[in-house]
Amino acid sequence: MSTELTPHGLHHVTAVAGDPQRNVDFYVTVLGLRLVKRTVNFDAPQVYHLYYGDGGGNPATLLTFFPWPDVRPGRTGAGLTTATSFAVPPESLGWWQGRLAGLGVPVDGPVTRDDEEVLTLRDPDGLVVELVAAPGDHRSGWDGSGHVPAEHAVRGLHAVTLSEADAEPTHRMLAELGMSHAGDDGPRSRFRADGPAATAVDVLDGVDGRGLQAGGTVHHIAFRVPDGETQQRWRDELVARGLEVTEILDRRYFTSIYFREPGGVLFELATDGPGFTVDEPLLELGRSLRLPPWLEPDRASIEANLPALTAGD
Repeated sequence: MSTELTPHGLHHVTAVAGDPQRNVDFYVTVLGLRLVKRTVNFDAPQVYHLYYGDGGGNPATLLTFFPWPDVRPGRTGAGLTTATSFAVPPESLGWWQGRLAGLGVPVDGPVTRDDEEVLTLRDPDGLVVELVAAPGDHRSGWDGSGHVPAEHAVRGLHAVTLSEADAEPTHRMLAELGMSHAGDDGPRSRFRADGPAATAVDVLDGVDGRGLQAGGTVHHIAFRVPDGETQQRWRDELVARGLEVTEILDRRYFTSIYFREPGGVLFELATDGPGFTVDEPLLELGRSLRLPPWLEPDRASIEANLPALTAGD
């Protein structure tokens, strides 16, 4: 890859959930994230697409969900992203351990991994979420939560973990995408992108059993690109290398291209803009259902098929 084409870390992670209200209750009330956009899956508008992040829904803070109320449980394994890590202030890790225990959320750890202290938990659908003490991360997170004090707030995404039966082809692709190999810890290898935060991708090698993508699993991970021109250059270069890459797709709050890494994990390259205030003011983010212009004519039928949702913030 051209040295000018290097992703600037993670943009967002998108996962599959079950009940949407249960999903909101956990990520807003338990983890203290802001529900920054309440929209629908543009490819299946009978299903919500819920975005959580910091106060402005900035890239590198976003975890999003397609909540299908009757979805069957998925299974972690090779070919999937099997953990999503958030950064928290190092002095807050004990606070989080006590908070989660008090709310009845089982937690493993803390353990030391890659010289970082890590707490591991699962959301109500079984998605693996990690809280990582990140001393170099000075982002503020969502300081308007009524549930988590600002000094303990989740700062944003920190890393993802890919599970692979054979990690070597994935290592090569990450290197070709401009990421640097930052070290190994047993079967776990860390790669880093350029950027101030949310730059780490961990790859687990030798994972037995193919994963099943369904409830409680990650659908795809997205990396940041600054603008549409850079995104088009990425697409041209990826296609030239023989990869199957989608056309540039309008996701309203960013544009996207998608392709798969050799182990099967779906990658996305998403632009930083235009962002979540393109269709509602900053102070109103996530409070009402927003639809792209091409779905507005169907608003009445879409709303009739979606369950009621209370933001809880």
